[in-house]
Amino acid sequence: MPVFSLPNKYGIGSFGDEAYRFVDFLAATGQSYWQVLPLSPTSYGDSPYQSPSAFAGNPYFIDLDLLRMDGLITDEECRAERTEDKSIDYAKLYGRRFGVLEKAFGRFWKPRSYAHFEEDNRDWLLPYAEFMARKRANGGKAWNEWKEKASNVQADGEFWVFLQYEFYLQWNALKSYANARGVKIIGDMPIYVAYDSADVWNSPQYFLLDEKGMPKEVAGVPPDAFSCDGQLWGNPLYDWDEMKKDGFAWWKKRFGAALDMYDLVRIDHFRGFSDYYAIPFGETTARNGRWKSAPGKELFAELKKEFPDANIIAEDLGVIDERVRDLLMQTGFPGMKIAQFGFSEDNSGYNPENYPQNCVAYTGTHDNPTTKTWAKNLNAAEKARFHKSVRRHIGETDSIALIRSLLCSAAETVIIPMQDYLSLGEEGRVNTPSTLGRNWVWRVKQNYKRHGKQIKRLCALR
Repeated sequence: MPVFSLPNKYGIGSFGDEAYRFVDFLAATGQSYWQVLPLSPTSYGDSPYQSPSAFAGNPYFIDLDLLRMDGLITDEECRAERTEDKSIDYAKLYGRRFGVLEKAFGRFWKPRSYAHFEEDNRDWLLPYAEFMARKRANGGKAWNEWKEKASNVQADGEFWVFLQYEFYLQWNALKSYANARGVKIIGDMPIYVAYDSADVWNSPQYFLLDEKGMPKEVAGVPPDAFSCDGQLWGNPLYDWDEMKKDGFAWWKKRFGAALDMYDLVRIDHFRGFSDYYAIPFGETTARNGRWKSAPGKELFAELKKEFPDANIIAEDLGVIDERVRDLLMQTGFPGMKIAQFGFSEDNSGYNPENYPQNCVAYTGTHDNPTTKTWAKNLNAAEKARFHKSVRRHIGETDSIALIRSLLCSAAETVIIPMQDYLSLGEEGRVNTPSTLGRNWVWRVKQNYKRHGKQIKRLCALR
């Protein structure tokens, strides 16, 4: 089940009681994996794929009740943060949450574990803390617009270290609880980082920037059947020649952190390690980009030496050619199969009837419509192929029939979005690519537990 925001009275899912109850629900319904979106801090557009750090955790997930139990905030301060919002209001969180977290920081006494955490993570933690302190001192502006030197940066930097300590303390406890109940966590590693990030600010040599510190080219994908202008992501591109010089040290640190944080790691946009799409900086669409070669084989050979037992899933979607297939074969990583793609005339490789064992199968991802919405919008030819391949049992919806076909397929692992288990329509969509607005805000309702028997019955098919 991929990530969503759990029901929580403080406006976003956190690492508190409801998360533990959800783990119990996963275990009781026969789930082995819980896949989550990047847990990194969000910034412009609220996307977890545009984060000020490739290593930090999102402070919004820190559970206030756990801070209250530790004596860091009061009952009244907790009550003041409660909300009845049915979806995530990031503007409200940005405006309010750091205030109560600063109160907790003001009452915090450093235990021995704090010093260990700071020492173990200092390579990324201290630059991140300084970056966030300077960013706040400069009114939240991007680092290339900073003017204030921020004389109080050290004191404010301690606050950002505290937030990361609390985030990882709570996250590691939740992960241990899940693992003890037979549930492993699949994390998500975005291929790129945001330009306005501690990573680019602290290590500009690893990115394709000009003498003024501005990107020369930016990331995206070309026009396709889903977007006539392509997708202009805007992330700075890596200077792969520079990264080779120290044996891909930055990537080794990043993979090491991700593998410590999760049981398995899904690499987003895997094809970008074979060839990446480069768009001239300043373009307003992705139409005028070009493909360039990346040293994926060299990178993953080094990572295999460093992390021989790493459990990796490759998101091999998009424009896939022989070079990408060759890289996937060399690594041995399982790729992804998206069932919603499998019923057009030229996409039979995504039909559940044709899955290899070494893959991870999904009805759809966070970028797709829910299966209920997708099935409703099939054209006549696609609908005929779907009903010929996926025969519905009496009383089944198209969503449940497709879930059943995946669970009965040869795929070694199957991940079903919670929205599809709940047979939700457009109201359950998480993200519509290349749009800004109502993305990343969906929250599951408390009544998800009433679907437990059906989910357990379906999972028994595995």
